[in-house]
Amino acid sequence: MNIGKAAAASGVSAKMIRYYESIGLLPAARRTDSGYRFYTDEDVHVLRFIRRARDLGFAVADIGELLALWRDQGRASADVKRIALGHVAALERKIAELQGMVDTLRMLAAHCHGDARPDCPILTDLDAGGGR
Repeated sequence: MNIGKAAAASGVSAKMIRYYESIGLLPAARRTDSGYRFYTDEDVHVLRFIRRARDLGFAVADIGELLALWRDQGRASADVKRIALGHVAALERKIAELQGMVDTLRMLAAHCHGDARPDCPILTDLDAGGGR
């Protein structure tokens, strides 16, 4: 199938398919006599794997490791679990950072009168963060 059909079947854009090929996550597609890329059902299966991993927020490097483990029938599931739990830890750190931002903004908004007065603790806080 051509790249458009592979994109539709996998849910991965043609641009991203070319990118995944360029970085080695997806093997280079075979070419037709006229030079067009040709993808197999197996290629689409790999693209769906990549898309699902990206949907879960895995980094490209982690996806490369996961693909290698997926292809290796002799893999240890402990290796897969290590990658997944490492990603969980990174997500939890990011969630904590985002929650801290929400808490700060909520507190600043609660102290802002939100009326015609020019004084605003939100702007004061942003200005103080500017290193002045």
